[in-house]
Formats: sequence, structure tokens, C-alpha cells
Amino acid sequence: MTEVAVPTIDGVVSRTGGGPPTAAGAAAGDRAGMDEATFRAFYERTAPALRAYLQRVSGNRTLADDLLQDSYVRLLRSRFVGTSDDHTRHYLYRIATNLLNDHFRRPRREVAELHESLPAPDLAGGSELRHDLQDALATLTPRERALLWLAHVEGWSHLEIAANQRVKAASVRVMLFRARQRLADLLRARGLAPTGRSGGTS
Repeated sequence: MTEVAVPTIDGVVSRTGGGPPTAAGAAAGDRAGMDEATFRAFYERTAPALRAYLQRVSGNRTLADDLLQDSYVRLLRSRFVGTSDDHTRHYLYRIATNLLNDHFRRPRREVAELHESLPAPDLAGGSELRHDLQDALATLTPRERALLWLAHVEGWSHLEIAANQRVKAASVRVMLFRARQRLADLLRARGLAPTGRSGGTS
């Protein structure tokens, strides 16, 4: 398993193999809105899916791990207290999405240089079909990849996606339709013919 940096409840960063944070500090936990046990459990429930989201949208595993760490650190520092586990998870995804947006707003040359210095996404074990799909997804814009991931993988509703992307719910329906159409066109250009569709509900 790739070693990644994981935030701790008291804001200290530790290097682990991707397991839950291992730090004490009840007072710091109270300031963050979570105690140690609550944060550990929340991290274990949400980190794998959030890492997958960040990797798909950013197109780079190492960058995704960095943004994953920053997302949890910012969540802790925000002292956010959600009304439910889903509420906190959606707030975490908004933080992660903002970090992605900040990254892609950087000057094009700076982003290109950074990506050149990082390893390519892991495609080991993938078939030719998987490679074609990866290639097609990489051609989409970061926002299109985020929309498709949140709708089809996370199963979010249009209202939830709208809150995450800071757009109107009515706009999400149109944006998703265009993202699906663009992906379908890219796949057809590679000799593939996608059929059917699924995703978030209104």
C-alpha cells in the first residue's frame, strides 16, 4: 500500500500506510468538533471513497493523497460540527472540491510542471477497455469528472451536487447531461458504444 500522509486530531501530520490517524488530544478534538474516537471512525469510513474521488478528478494518485490530507486538516481546523454523518461528509467533500478547484486555477505552466514531476495514475492490471475509459475520462474537464463521479459513483442527488459545486440544482441536470454526452462521444470515437445510464436523482 502506498504510504500517505494522514492528519491527526491535534493537527499533527503523521506518515502511515493509509490507516486511521493515531494521535491523542481530547482538548484539540473538542476544538475541532470531534473527539479522537469520532474522528478515527469518520476517517476510516470516508477516506477510501474521498481518495478515489480526488484521484479520479485530479488524474494523479500522489496529488490526490496530498489533497486528501489537506481536506481532513482543514475539516479539523474548521471546527465544523455536522448534524449527521452525511452532513459532515458533504462538508468534507466541499472542502476537497475547493482544493481541487484551487489547484486547477493555478497557472497552466505551474500545473503542467507539477504533473510532470508526479507519477502517472496506476493502470496496472487494466484491460484495453479500461485504458480507453481512463483516457476518455482524462480528456474531460475536472468539473465534468467531478460531476460524473458524484452522480454515478457516490450516488448524490442533483441538490447535493449543486451544493458541492456551488451552482443551481437546475444547472446540475444540464451540466451532467453535457458531461455524459461528451464522455459518450469520446468513447464512440474510440470504437466503444456506451448504453444506458445511471446516476444521482433529482
